[in-house]
Amino acid sequence: MDYDRAVPLDEARSIGRVFGVLYLITFVTSIPALWLYQPVLDDPVGYIAGAGHDNRIFLGVALELLLIFANIGTAVVPYPLLKRQNETIALGYVTARIVECTFILVGILAVLTVVTLQQENAGPNEGTLAYALAALKDWTFLLGPGFVVGIGNGLMLGYLMYRSALVPPRAAWLGLVGGPLIIASGIAVLFGATDQGGSLQGLATIPEFLWELFLGVYCTAFGFRAAPILAGRQPALGGARS
Repeated sequence: MDYDRAVPLDEARSIGRVFGVLYLITFVTSIPALWLYQPVLDDPVGYIAGAGHDNRIFLGVALELLLIFANIGTAVVPYPLLKRQNETIALGYVTARIVECTFILVGILAVLTVVTLQQENAGPNEGTLAYALAALKDWTFLLGPGFVVGIGNGLMLGYLMYRSALVPPRAAWLGLVGGPLIIASGIAVLFGATDQGGSLQGLATIPEFLWELFLGVYCTAFGFRAAPILAGRQPALGGARS
């Protein structure tokens, strides 16, 4: 998308609607996937010792693979517009989404390995290994959705949307406030000041949750708004481009 040309409002709205749908997909994949993984995460040793719920885990994996696709899409799809506001921060948002997805993918591999331990005999230490893999999955959730999201979706995307006015700027304050809260709560869990998934961390995620839900619902319904960044660059005096 050339900076020198104006972006038609219909085109910007179409981009916004795809962006919104992708954000809604992140909700309908991430929340059920976490629930589906609970047999492994709550009692990994018992899981490998029992009959297992392999199809349930595989469904969770399929949802998280779709989540990875949607996550990256929420950064790549609006990038041609967001870079008009600030190319460095827009690229940083894309990078943050990829880093988050890397943590998610490592978590998927950890869960699948526990399933393999349930299906195959790995020797007397397989219970310890299963517990370690479940702990790895927990850490990937803390450092990805529980930390990197605060930087990318909260601060970076919140700033870009606030400055560009592609969505109502007041709503972007949910991201600008929610991002630091997620970062702070993640650090608190890291240093043992609070429990992962506890009430304090849950409260800290509310503004970010509302911010991402707003993006999904608003942009799916209305797309992006008319904003100054959609205008093309004006020729400089003498016909030169600035």
